[in-house]
Amino acid sequence: MKKFSIKKEHVREIFKSFNNLNVLIIGDVMIDSYLWGKVNRISPEAPVPIVAVSKKERRLGGAANVALNIQALGANPILCSVVGVDYEGLAFLDLLRAQKLSQKGILKLRDRITTVKTRVIGNNAQLLRVDEEVEEDIDPSDVQQLLTLISYIINHDKIDVIIFEDYNKGLITSKLVSKVVELAKSKNIPTCVDPKKKNFNTYKGVSLFKPNLKELREGIKMDVSGDNINELQRAVSSFRVKQKMETILVTLADKGIITNSRKVKEHLPAHVRSIADVSGAGDTVISVASLCRALECHDLVTAALANLSGGLVCEQVGVVPIDKEQLLEEALKLDIIK
Repeated sequence: MKKFSIKKEHVREIFKSFNNLNVLIIGDVMIDSYLWGKVNRISPEAPVPIVAVSKKERRLGGAANVALNIQALGANPILCSVVGVDYEGLAFLDLLRAQKLSQKGILKLRDRITTVKTRVIGNNAQLLRVDEEVEEDIDPSDVQQLLTLISYIINHDKIDVIIFEDYNKGLITSKLVSKVVELAKSKNIPTCVDPKKKNFNTYKGVSLFKPNLKELREGIKMDVSGDNINELQRAVSSFRVKQKMETILVTLADKGIITNSRKVKEHLPAHVRSIADVSGAGDTVISVASLCRALECHDLVTAALANLSGGLVCEQVGVVPIDKEQLLEEALKLDIIK
């Protein structure tokens, strides 16, 4: 890495400044449901483990987990999404209330079910996941309704950064993206994206784009390897220029992260961790990166803090938000911080 460093006081100031930010999160929300238990035997009916359930839990998932991460980092999240007019939709709104998160950006749709992902965990290992969902795009009339709601929030609240959190569940459409990016540019609000395959090429002109390596490969239709960093950077540069994006961060799992902008092209290795569960790591990375982008942090600082945060949440079982104090404590030990 090129010689670059920032002072510990500056890092503390960044973490303090997170508390002043309002973040608009647009994306697919869901309930992450958990059945926890013990496995002591195999079923006589089929070669599958029997889980004796000892605990049931429901958590906010998808874009709502990004909202939890933003909240945990001290900023104020405003979630824009859709849920169904169903029991699960009511349960989702109850979970929002319990977490003291605003419901003003949530649309309730009669012709839609609320997405639920149920994970069965036995002896602290995930054994099975059951998904209840609809993946078709929301209706054009619902897109328009959502755009009206988003415009109202942007015009009436001080929004410091917008996050698109795409889970391929139909909320994010090309029209929604282009209209919101256009509005954000007119208000000088940075836009950050956690993409999926379907809309990968839709995000022209965004400020920060954060795919993982698998999403990048599928999106640019190139078999680039995480082992060849130079080749990877060339492919990312080409895509960034073509899409008129400012910065691209690519998470590489146990190989760390790369950052690519006009001025900075660097690879930061992963920190050695005891990995328990990678679920939700991408949500944490986009949350930290977006807050850093709102504060106009240096690309290397953004990448270093995002890289660190993704590793920290992987030490927990299930989808959990970041611990701000732990992140700051570990950040102050980074090589680039003096």
